[in-house]
Amino acid sequence: MATHQYWLLKTEPETYSFSQLLKDKKTNWNDVRNFQARNYLKQAKKGDVAAIYHSGDGKCVVGFAEVVKEAYPDIDPDGGDWVQIDLKPLAALKTPV
Repeated sequence: MATHQYWLLKTEPETYSFSQLLKDKKTNWNDVRNFQARNYLKQAKKGDVAAIYHSGDGKCVVGFAEVVKEAYPDIDPDGGDWVQIDLKPLAALKTPV
């Protein structure tokens, strides 16, 4: 039986909100430029679930998404070993936490 990991992914809603993910139905989670966060993205597996956290004024989890594509290169013109993953939305929370 496969076990899934659970992740907390942060976004600034002014940049990319969970409501936009719902509209898009899928997105690449890219431009992460933090070494520890990059290491976690490399560990995310297809089927894992991510709680989507809005930073900024709200500071709350607003919904859940599923990893649909594991880590692949996120090209940076300045170089670096960066990765991105693909997500699809699962559900928005009626009341953000």
